[in-house]
Amino acid sequence: MVRMSGKRGNGEGSIYPYRNGHAAYVWVTKPDGKRARKYVYGKTREEVHDKWIKLHAEAKKGPVATRHRTLSAFLAYWLDEIVKPNLAPLTYVSYEGSVRLYINPHLGQRRLDRLTVRDVREWINKLASSCQCCAQGKDAKRQPSAQRCCAVEDCCEAHPSKRVVQAARDALRAALTHAVTEEEINKNVASLVKVPKPRRKRIKPWSVTEAGRFLADCAARGDHLFAAWVLVLCLGLRRGEVLGLTWKSVDFEAGEIYVDHQIQRAQRQILHRQTKTEESDDFMPLPALCLKALKMRRAEQLGDRKAAGDLWQDTVGLVFTTKYGTPIEPGNLTRMFALRALRAGVRVIPLRNTRHTVAALLVVLGVHPKIAQRILRHSQIAMTMEVYAEASDEDVRAALGKLSDAMGGTG
Repeated sequence: MVRMSGKRGNGEGSIYPYRNGHAAYVWVTKPDGKRARKYVYGKTREEVHDKWIKLHAEAKKGPVATRHRTLSAFLAYWLDEIVKPNLAPLTYVSYEGSVRLYINPHLGQRRLDRLTVRDVREWINKLASSCQCCAQGKDAKRQPSAQRCCAVEDCCEAHPSKRVVQAARDALRAALTHAVTEEEINKNVASLVKVPKPRRKRIKPWSVTEAGRFLADCAARGDHLFAAWVLVLCLGLRRGEVLGLTWKSVDFEAGEIYVDHQIQRAQRQILHRQTKTEESDDFMPLPALCLKALKMRRAEQLGDRKAAGDLWQDTVGLVFTTKYGTPIEPGNLTRMFALRALRAGVRVIPLRNTRHTVAALLVVLGVHPKIAQRILRHSQIAMTMEVYAEASDEDVRAALGKLSDAMGGTG
């Protein structure tokens, strides 16, 4: 019979009996530069020895954290100290929602350093197949008389979409990337888990004929947002860029505007902030139609201001406002665009899809190819000329002729 002496074997280091198993420690350098012991535990000496060897190797590579937070604690720190001060408000809103609704309920109590690829994969699979009405208690929060599905044991199977699942995984991946940067963990396990990529439904953009019909109808009806639709369809401005445009950025003499701000809705606030990137900021030349529409808009706004009197709220000199001078809700602009499309008798498409129509409409407006190249932000003039070679439509010219008549015979 071989008797265990309890002495450490060669190379085992500080391994010793501990409770119902064994333990060991290694001196490591913490992320703050201080030296400290880090312990490993196991039921058998062999198990602890393997962990001890791995810890030694980890300590030789660089700093090692001796205390690990739960995932929920780290995510709270990441949102408040990293995301909120440094990223766009809408990015914070998106990440915070993913953490609160989808990540913390399933993985929040896991230790950050013990999160595995399997944990993340199982979480994604469970999330994709879980009814979020049940998980978030949506129906249970209603008044008893209004409860109609999960709270009355009739599951509505409101599973999250592929896009929601992907967003949740992306939020976790971004957080763990920062954890690796701060040397709290060695690898990002979320980046090793693939999720099905959601397929975006293709929507056919407007033809130039449809765009001309839409603008002509809005002009004939005296639409107070006519200039906004012109900028969207002729310059390809995004919804937020149109709503964030100020009169200081409009140069009528030079015939150009400077796009550098946007309007965004972030939770309960409407924000007037810089565009997403420096590449989005640019001087945009204004075709005659755009100049005419903006001059009409300026006169119309002066009339609104006079009519509102003391109720007028002067914000930052926005071009497009309500009749009391307040910013227009981005969601409202999208809804108004759809209503006006129905009224004009053209197909209803998302507002963002109008950018595809811009190039062909510039051709019909007679904009010089070099100016069109700047508006379209083509790197090569050859790309612009390909569009110019293809676009020629007499019906479009007739529609824009009606538009010109509706605006007083100019533009």
